[in-house]
Amino acid sequence: MPEHTPMDKIRLRPAQQKILQYQGGQMGIAAVPGAGKTFTLSMLAAKIITEGWLDEGQEVLIVTLTNSAVDTFTARIRARLEERGLIGTLGYRVRTLHGLAHDIVREKPALAGLDEHFGIADERTTAAILREAARAQYLSQSAVIDAYLRDDLDEKDLRRIREKNLPNLLEKIAQAFIRTAKDRRLTPTMLSQRLQAHGARLPLAAFGLNIYASYQRGLRARGMVDFDDLMRLALDILEQDPDYLARLQERWPFILEDEAQDSSRLQEDILRLLASQYGNWVRVGDPNQAIYETFTTANPQFLRDFIKDPNTRAKPLPQSGRSQEWIIRLANQLVAWTMREHPAAAVRDALSAPPWIQPVPPDDPQANPPADPSAIHLVGKVYTPEGEIKQIIRSLKNWLPSHPEQTAAILVPSNKRGKDFVEALQHAQLPYMELLNSTDQTRRTAGTLTKVLRYLARPDSAPKLASAYEAVRRDWREDKAQKAFLKTVREVLRRCPSVEAYLAPRPDDDWLETLRDDQPPEVLQELEDFRRIMQRWQSVILLPIDQIIITLGQELFTQPSELALTHKMALVLKQFQQENPSYRLPEFVSELTQIARNERKFLGFSEADTGFNPDAYPGQVLVTTAHRAKGLEWDRVYLTSVNTYDYPSLEEGEYYIFEDWYIRDALNLPAETLAQLRLLWQPSLYDAYQEGAASQSARLDYIRERLRLLYVGITRARRELIITANSGRHGKNTAALPLRMLIEWWQKQGDAPDEPA
Repeated sequence: MPEHTPMDKIRLRPAQQKILQYQGGQMGIAAVPGAGKTFTLSMLAAKIITEGWLDEGQEVLIVTLTNSAVDTFTARIRARLEERGLIGTLGYRVRTLHGLAHDIVREKPALAGLDEHFGIADERTTAAILREAARAQYLSQSAVIDAYLRDDLDEKDLRRIREKNLPNLLEKIAQAFIRTAKDRRLTPTMLSQRLQAHGARLPLAAFGLNIYASYQRGLRARGMVDFDDLMRLALDILEQDPDYLARLQERWPFILEDEAQDSSRLQEDILRLLASQYGNWVRVGDPNQAIYETFTTANPQFLRDFIKDPNTRAKPLPQSGRSQEWIIRLANQLVAWTMREHPAAAVRDALSAPPWIQPVPPDDPQANPPADPSAIHLVGKVYTPEGEIKQIIRSLKNWLPSHPEQTAAILVPSNKRGKDFVEALQHAQLPYMELLNSTDQTRRTAGTLTKVLRYLARPDSAPKLASAYEAVRRDWREDKAQKAFLKTVREVLRRCPSVEAYLAPRPDDDWLETLRDDQPPEVLQELEDFRRIMQRWQSVILLPIDQIIITLGQELFTQPSELALTHKMALVLKQFQQENPSYRLPEFVSELTQIARNERKFLGFSEADTGFNPDAYPGQVLVTTAHRAKGLEWDRVYLTSVNTYDYPSLEEGEYYIFEDWYIRDALNLPAETLAQLRLLWQPSLYDAYQEGAASQSARLDYIRERLRLLYVGITRARRELIITANSGRHGKNTAALPLRMLIEWWQKQGDAPDEPA
């Protein structure tokens, strides 16, 4: 709905009118994509306030998922109140679930066993503590994990796995264990007691528990809690202090919950307790858009069960003015096929209806774009990964000049794949934005610093020295003649038999002198110049890490934005050093490497890092993951990599992302760990435990989540939609089963799939 329309002039849709007839009690709202659920919930909050339902000192509590949604709700409700001559900031409170938990704990920290000045660990701090705890546990109990490695691995494989693969796997195991334990409010002490009684067959649970205990000690040593602790402790406080609970219940007699499909058990328990006095709890969400199960303890079944509760009035929001009719029909077909015909019957509950997505009436203020089947391209051809990028770049070159006022997005399955598209857009000189873990400039800055630091951490390595040289002369890669010279010098450095004889020569042992007869003068001069640079940099390695980074950055970079990013990275690494005094250069190199590879989130200096409005960037292409696209919409959407790897369906030959190639029997170790943890709170299932069953169940959960992700990707498009698939890195993937089904269905509508125009 238009934001400037006065409240008494707004024309509500019939389903919205029914919701705004709310008089109290429990109400569950299933809203389709683009139905205006945030608008409707804001209108309901404004109604409760303006019609005098609240006593003095009372508020409507609105709970949502993200900080940007908090801002949106606040702005909308304020505008409605000010229209009525009321103070726009009174009568309501908008919080994320974690923000609400923080408010509760901050008022009564002693009940949670916390100091009054406790801190909240951010994502980077928790990741650093977790990595350190997981590494220490593996060093002391490596046999537990090694027992799950394949027995046909040679020593070279094992060395590479232990150095590169296992750290990430251990972090995933620990993260899954800790999040689930906290969602179940199970402390390390409680789990330790249960493990002593039932732990003989639970080595992964014991391994995870030791990391959990070490992780909590790390937080306590810093006087901190993490976000999951906040949720757990908030519920503990409410249960321990009935007077405090009663005061909060009186303060918030109406609770409105947005994005309820992403609630966890703990979140639901907190809101249920707060709502129990008055019973006024409105929950809105779309179970078909629950796409975070793989990464969190969220579960859309909580919302589904709430809507089915006999005490809940179910009110759907089925009409959407976002997409043209044929995109709506495509999304509905995916739901219908999943519910009725998916060959893996166990996942037919992944998507559900009603409500089906319905277009709005033609005279609606937010009318659907004109129906146009020719604007949908379901591509049956399976490209190579490179071919998929080339085809989409070719399509955009044709489309962008004639649609300067429209928006476009490329939705990818991973940040790494997004980086590939960004590089292709740069090469094609097409205007773009990116909403990935880090911006392209951040990745390039981190990559340059990483190459130099990697050498300083291994000063005897000629290949790493050559890589540092390439970082110093990175601008030469843009010039054909200089690029050839750079390659020549780099190869000379790679073959250096003794780095010490080059950088710290003695009169009788100077590597450069041995090259006088073999290399031209310009190469010798370049090697001499680079030697002076590296000798200067070697003198800074005893400084604190932040000073090392700033010193290198001042010599490597000239652009203000690069220097600003360097200073920001220096501050982040300084914080790591303070929290982990044992860290040395290799650990800092690892952190920067993950930023450079787009594997870890790093906030740079673009609007994409703090919030994003696609309509503010017409004529540009946004690159983002399908997950991060939720809540956004564009005129044209390219939904990529819809293959059997990224969107599996339990077909033979499929490979599942969490089943690492070096683990025996295709086990999903995070899932197996959670299965063993589950036995600690459900010991009656102990005799039924079977290794591998949890991995198979995790496949089904992943298929469900990917079906919903495909649905989310389709419903991001307003006017035009292109869906493509690629064969993957090893050339073994085919088009995903849901895509093949949609192509077959589309052909029956009279329009065959084709190349994107």
